[in-house]
Amino acid sequence: MNRLLIVDGSNLLFQMFYGMPSRIIGKNGKPIQGTLGFVGALLRIIRITRPTHVAVMFDGECKNERKELDSEYKANRPDFSEMDEDEIPFTQLPYIFDALDCLGIRYSETTDCETDDVIAGYARALPQGWDMVISSFDSDFYQLITDRVSILRYRGENTTICTPDYVRQKLGIEPSQYADHKSLTGDSSDNIKGADKVGPKTATALIQEYGDLESVIANAENIKKPSVRASILASVDRLRLNYRLIKLDGCACLPFTADEICYTAKNVGTTEVLRRIGLI
Repeated sequence: MNRLLIVDGSNLLFQMFYGMPSRIIGKNGKPIQGTLGFVGALLRIIRITRPTHVAVMFDGECKNERKELDSEYKANRPDFSEMDEDEIPFTQLPYIFDALDCLGIRYSETTDCETDDVIAGYARALPQGWDMVISSFDSDFYQLITDRVSILRYRGENTTICTPDYVRQKLGIEPSQYADHKSLTGDSSDNIKGADKVGPKTATALIQEYGDLESVIANAENIKKPSVRASILASVDRLRLNYRLIKLDGCACLPFTADEICYTAKNVGTTEVLRRIGLI
């Protein structure tokens, strides 16, 4: 069976840049700890998943339609323009691109959407007879999980593979209901405000009873708990906006065809990759 591994490159870069135990300086006199962590993690992820096809996606500097829908969307993110160059994860992207070239792995930066949208596009277009692994800590991808699409949350020996059963056990809902659920609770990481008085357990109960967000709204008058009923009725516009911000429709253009991202495993480790690209 063909297996497609799509790596959320920006997510992995941030995880490694801020998660490495110390600041590591390369032969060029610049910090390289993000690159070192990224390459090491990627090679381990490949060993875990054994893909036949691999691509890495990064968020580019481009127009964000979600920001146009809601000016507060991701407004809580750091302002890198005020930071020293060595404190900015993106300054290590050229090294990471060199490492990916060395490994024969195709990569792309988005030009008109977010990485999430491109990855959702690959999930939607997944051919019969294929399965797909998305490597990311972004929980928005839970909505894409099916019997053929799983999420890998990389954490060394504590790495988790998220399947439909994982979502059912964690949240008590189906993966296809995740956008509805998260629209109710909001998402602090993306600065999306949910309905007041509605936490994960309450959202699960509402989705289990009514099925989806629109049905929760349509039946809001029937919600037994007064505070939750009042909150849903007062938040209808906000909740529908949240759904538009969170839902991944998979309509983005795909940067690579399947033939362009075929992968042949390389017998090479992290140190050798960094040596070949001149960082150590």
